[in-house]
Formats: sequence, C-alpha cells, structure tokens
Amino acid sequence: MGRKWNNIKEKKASKDANTSRIYARFGREIYVVAKQGEPNPESNQALKFVIERAKTYNVPRAIIDRAVEKAKGGSDENFDELRYEGFGPNGSMVIVDALTNNVNRTASEVRAAFNKNGGSLGVSGSATYMFDQTAVIGVDGKTADDMLEILLNADLEVRDILEEDETIIIYAEPDQFHAVQEACRNAGIAEFTVAEITMLPQNYITLEGDAQAQFEKMLDVLEDLDDVQQVYHNVELDD
Repeated sequence: MGRKWNNIKEKKASKDANTSRIYARFGREIYVVAKQGEPNPESNQALKFVIERAKTYNVPRAIIDRAVEKAKGGSDENFDELRYEGFGPNGSMVIVDALTNNVNRTASEVRAAFNKNGGSLGVSGSATYMFDQTAVIGVDGKTADDMLEILLNADLEVRDILEEDETIIIYAEPDQFHAVQEACRNAGIAEFTVAEITMLPQNYITLEGDAQAQFEKMLDVLEDLDDVQQVYHNVELDD
C-alpha cells in the first residue's frame, strides 16, 4: 500500500496550529451523529466511532460531552451532510466532505476554493471511483508480526499491516473497524495513534513546481472552510 497514511499524517501534523478548528469540527460531527441516533456511544456505534477518532486528536472530554448533551437537549439545529468531488492540476483528485446548516453558502465556498486555485468541481462519482473506503488503525509499541499474530488469533484477515514512521498501521475493510480495535484491546493495547475510516486513493500522483504550490493552496483554502470536515486527495505531498 505504500504511503497511504500520508493524508492522515498531514492532518495530525498540522493539528497544533488548528486546534480550535479541529475541536469545532469534532463537536459538530459528534452532535450530528448523536442526534441522528441514540446519544449513547454504547448503543450507537457511529457515535462511538466518532468519539474514538476524536480521542486520537486529543479532543478534550468536555467538548465531547458538550456535543452529546446538546443532542440530548433536543437542539433544533440541523446540518446536512454533503460530499463534493473535484479536480486540481494535472489529474489530481479531491473529495470534500462537509456538514452545513446552509447548503448554498457551503456550495459557493467550495466551488470558489476550486475555481480560484486552478481546480474545478466535478459531478457525483467523478473522483470517488478512484478511492477506497478503508479502516486505518495505528498502534505503537508493537511489531508487524505482533499485530499479525493478534489479528490471526481473533480470526481477522485484514488488507495489510505495515510499519510507517515507527507506528504499525493496519489497513482493513470498513466493517472490520470495531473488530480490529477489540482484538487490539484484548491484547492489552489501550490507545491508538490513529483510528479512522477514510478514503484512500488507489494510486498517488506527484505534482511539481507551480502545480504543487497551487494544489497545496487549494487544500489550505478548503481546510480553512468552517463547514468542511474532511478533505481527501491523491497527491503525494512532500513531508
């Protein structure tokens, strides 16, 4: 699979500079998921997943609890889940997931982010067919062989297990996410460095010079939009 974890690493590497934005995004996502189902992570698997992911970004418990309590309180604030697909320079592909209480505003802002930075919006399905939805779980303090044994003992066969930057990364089917985590916990692993269900490109491309600079600017603009939750792409960026 190679360097498929790089999109997640980029988000984590920049989190210190964008802490308030990350907290706000998780607060919004937790509220939406809690409102859509039971506001209890023990009976709402989607909520449990979001909270577990928030913990890997060090989101404070107070923010998590506040979002859940807001959903319990019957707030009438509603958000639409939107996905935009588009293109940057030289065949680069981008997927943007958003939560918004104003669809027209979000559509306008996302379109402008693409158009003003050498990109263009596509139709639904124009980019996602080149990405695979994948569960990505990272642990420290273990070897790849350790993790293989743990998963085999749990009768789990995953897509791949790789060592990346001294972290063991497990790539699995989305529906294996909780089973992999449970196997890890049963083996004494209490914390995860990454716990995501993400969109990974089937192939990466490399941009150079002005094309890369323009693409990175487009990503920065998209990431800065308040309504944007996740941005996925197929570009191999420099570390």
